[in-house]
Amino acid sequence: MADLPATMTAIAIEGKGGPEVLNPVEIATPQPGDGQVLIKVAAAGINRPDVMQREGTYPAPKGHSEIPGLEVAGTIAATGPGATRFRIGDTVMALVNGGGYAQYTIAEEPCCITIPDNLPMVEAGGAPETFFTVWHNAFERAHLSAGEWFMIHGGTSGIGVTAIQLAKAFGARVIATAGSDEKCAACLKLGADVAVNYRDQDFVEKAKEATGKAGVDVILDMVGGDYIAKNIACLGDDGRMVNIAYQKGPKAEINFLRVMLKRLTITGSTLRIRPTDVKGKIARGLEEYVIPMLADGRVKVVMDSTYPLRDAAKAHARMDEGKHIGKIVLSV
Repeated sequence: MADLPATMTAIAIEGKGGPEVLNPVEIATPQPGDGQVLIKVAAAGINRPDVMQREGTYPAPKGHSEIPGLEVAGTIAATGPGATRFRIGDTVMALVNGGGYAQYTIAEEPCCITIPDNLPMVEAGGAPETFFTVWHNAFERAHLSAGEWFMIHGGTSGIGVTAIQLAKAFGARVIATAGSDEKCAACLKLGADVAVNYRDQDFVEKAKEATGKAGVDVILDMVGGDYIAKNIACLGDDGRMVNIAYQKGPKAEINFLRVMLKRLTITGSTLRIRPTDVKGKIARGLEEYVIPMLADGRVKVVMDSTYPLRDAAKAHARMDEGKHIGKIVLSV
């Protein structure tokens, strides 16, 4: 710890609004507490919750860093009391509660995963948030199984490209929705069986057509709003829907008779506020079932673009455009 700099560069949210409120600042280098590690950040992924935090609609949980950034990759720089799994110098990727847009950040040790040897650091920085989210929701909560039909909305988002690959890797059949023919082509290239341009096609009809009117088994939805009723229409008997975000809002009018007659399960989750031990269990599941796929290339971190840490505003502008395919990552 004696070799650590007293201060570091981080990206602060100065006000609420567009990308212009993200600015580099010099702040004190944090110190790890009980069960924590300090990571010297090499790369930090950008995610939709960061945008929501910037806009003022998703504040950092009480007691956590107000610096944005929920996933990082880097090197262990220091360990706190009770942190014994990693040593200084180990390379890890981690799901963090905030603070990722910085030269150093604190991570709970259970939420750290050793980076496979062949995975570039910048790609590792864009992995944790999406892989934790997809694994927990599609597989642990919705129990997606081989042979089932899986639908993912936003197929070229960070979540989407991960969901398509993991679902295919575990033997599911995939329907992805996206907002342009180019994005649909990218979904098909990643392995989706069907890609639907929601701007000029009805994804409910396309789902029924693809499944021989049987309906899909699992839907991972980040849209909410009027998509919720449409998703219920897409689901087949004993289907499961997991909501993880609400870009069209969290309220919807639905016909629960359909839920009853088809014996549907509707659930949802958010990761940031969950206890460390819960996220640690998800990490251990990833280590057992998913990281080997990243290590041997069966599953990849799909990269859209990288920006230097100081250009976080430009990176957010890229996300705001909505044209990205895959992950946008800050290189520190």
